[in-house]
Amino acid sequence: MSRKPPKNISIFDRVEELLSEEESFALVTVVKGPPVGEKIIVFPEQKGGVDFEGTLGNSELDRVVTRDARGELESGRSGVRNYGEFGEAREETVQVFVESFIQPPQLLIVGAVDFTAALVRIGKVLGYRIIVCDAREIFATTQRFPLADEIVVEWPNKLIEKIGQTFGPRDAVCILTHDAKFDVPAIVAALATDVGYIGVMGSRKTHEDRINRLHEVGVTEEEMSRLRSPIGLDIGARTPEETAISIVAEIIALRTGRSSTSLSETKGPIHD
Repeated sequence: MSRKPPKNISIFDRVEELLSEEESFALVTVVKGPPVGEKIIVFPEQKGGVDFEGTLGNSELDRVVTRDARGELESGRSGVRNYGEFGEAREETVQVFVESFIQPPQLLIVGAVDFTAALVRIGKVLGYRIIVCDAREIFATTQRFPLADEIVVEWPNKLIEKIGQTFGPRDAVCILTHDAKFDVPAIVAALATDVGYIGVMGSRKTHEDRINRLHEVGVTEEEMSRLRSPIGLDIGARTPEETAISIVAEIIALRTGRSSTSLSETKGPIHD
């Protein structure tokens, strides 16, 4: 289903509005063939009951381009695609450029502890939208974590239950609290989401005790395999900053399907 952009708002103003709201969308522009210059905005899922805003000239072209643009958006790609005048495949009468704009990935840090500030700083460099959550109001403050996008004073599991439906493969939950009354419920809540990374800080002994507690509340071995604990890659990190780097390195490696092997010990292309 399509609609025109809101009344008295140009498509460029609409793009600016969506960017300011950190919404995910694709901007599709006809760069060759009729009607050159026309644009539509495609959403990853229905927004307000519509799939896209605007028109490229006819409903069939709109339908096919919307379907393909949504696929590009889900993959985070931008590029050129060719169609017939009415969206026919394997024709080049109409050429469009699909430009994908994706919400920044989310990094939820559970626990307002010493390592949190360093992880906030490193996460911001990588473009994450960062949420710090701790039930202890005295620790969860903007003064301690000025770079965080949001600081929530709440039991972590309750927050995850509220926002967990927004988590996807690009997002991460890092549990740094070292306290079973926070850790275990937060892990159970995170496992119920589609978040791509769940890392939990603690020694191997702490993690063994945590595993026993998780088994007691019904977490399965398959679910347990999603946990990364001790958290981070083994790079010999000691300081909070080094630990933060080891954590985000593990997040990246898991997301891209790479190991922690040094590039100097591998062969072939560095990038896929």
